[in-house]
Amino acid sequence: MNDSGAEQTPTPARHGSPRAAPQPLLVLDVVGLTPRLLAHMPRLTRLAEEGSSTPLATVLPAVTCAAQSTFLTGLTPDGHGIVGNGWYFRELGEVLLWRQHNALVSGEKLWDALRARHPGYTVANVCWWYAMGADTDWTVTPRPVYYADGRKEPDCYTRPPELHDELTGALGTFPLFQFWGPGAGLASSRWIVGATRHLLRTRRPDLALCYVPHLDYDLQRYGPDDPRSHRAAAQLDAVLGPLLDDARAEGRTVVALSEYGITRADRPVDVNRALRRAGLLEVHTQDGMEYLDPTTSRAFAVVDHQLAHVYVRDPAADLDAVRAVLEPLDGIAQLLDEQGKKAHHLDHPRSGELVAVAEPGAWFTYYYWLDDARAPDFARLVEIHRKPGYDPAELFMDPLDPYVRLRAATALARKKTGMRYRMAVVPLDPSPVRGSHGRLPEHPDEGPVLLCSRPGTADGPGPFPATDVKSLLVDLALGEHT
Repeated sequence: MNDSGAEQTPTPARHGSPRAAPQPLLVLDVVGLTPRLLAHMPRLTRLAEEGSSTPLATVLPAVTCAAQSTFLTGLTPDGHGIVGNGWYFRELGEVLLWRQHNALVSGEKLWDALRARHPGYTVANVCWWYAMGADTDWTVTPRPVYYADGRKEPDCYTRPPELHDELTGALGTFPLFQFWGPGAGLASSRWIVGATRHLLRTRRPDLALCYVPHLDYDLQRYGPDDPRSHRAAAQLDAVLGPLLDDARAEGRTVVALSEYGITRADRPVDVNRALRRAGLLEVHTQDGMEYLDPTTSRAFAVVDHQLAHVYVRDPAADLDAVRAVLEPLDGIAQLLDEQGKKAHHLDHPRSGELVAVAEPGAWFTYYYWLDDARAPDFARLVEIHRKPGYDPAELFMDPLDPYVRLRAATALARKKTGMRYRMAVVPLDPSPVRGSHGRLPEHPDEGPVLLCSRPGTADGPGPFPATDVKSLLVDLALGEHT
């Protein structure tokens, strides 16, 4: 494959005789986009008005990895196996979030379905999850450099490998620390949009998948109704404008969708602390710090925004005791057992024996220690791979530490000199968080949305099922949608 920056024509069919060219397609995953936010996004509003739009019925849990996997396979979590952004890997005895290997996702992928009907179909994936190892023609995904001395530096993974230097030469290093953490902001989405525009211009893939995360940040920080969140929506809309212009000039069909809507949430619920106080969760101690011990705990929770997988080592002995602890816990709306998991398409071996769903306005913390002095050192860091659950407090600098910015500046100075550093700025107080997601929306205006540049494509009386997105994209790509 030619991976130079020169203008290229579409790749010819890999098998059999050439067929008519498919309709070029751009799919934007605009995280957190809702019908209400469109009021602040004129470019996407124009796309919907000239084309079509509908509320989108998401899956439980309404989180990135589960929703994207449903879009790309047409299956619910009990079929594709992605029961959250992470889970307890029983065979390893470890909680792992944000894995990247596409083999974790079961089922026929969108690009396989397209190639079965149109051999030679080409696909570019720019930052949709589970990208590594996927059979796409061009791949771009965040991937830090993990140096042997413990340093973590911003970077990305690309396939083919030569694309890495081409993109970083044109756009700069991938802004990892603006992709997540206290500094998360527009720079990462601007880079991703730039990478997508570059691939459309130089590679002309039949299908381009583009993930833009900007709305995820301020909506969790401030809530969906805060003026700062509305400003974030307007900023992202402006960044998307040139990409939408490129697609229009090329005659490329555009689909913009979202995985979930973020609703106001200001009640943190400490599921693991409740289990620990009941004697069901175990820790081990090293250097005065407490670490969750999932292999010996009778029960513990892997929390994921407004959903928590509760793993019970011996259900016959302890399931009733765990239920007795959690059912009366303020902030839990539902506790799904085997029948409940089946009803919500979560009956998969990766799921917990019980699944807790938060009440409106509530969300789950991963905290398991009872004394902040015993918290592990990673609790104060942006450390998505070591924490046994999701931590939205990573979006903040500790407001109770008067020296937090000085500490951050000192750590940054050490980083710039090539020394090891610890950016210990994350609060242990979850109260600043104002938005969350994961439960199914109470109202369509609070949930995800699907827009299409083609009129009549996404119109309908009710929410469009997430499980039908794959077949819709196949029809749009191959010109079979009327």
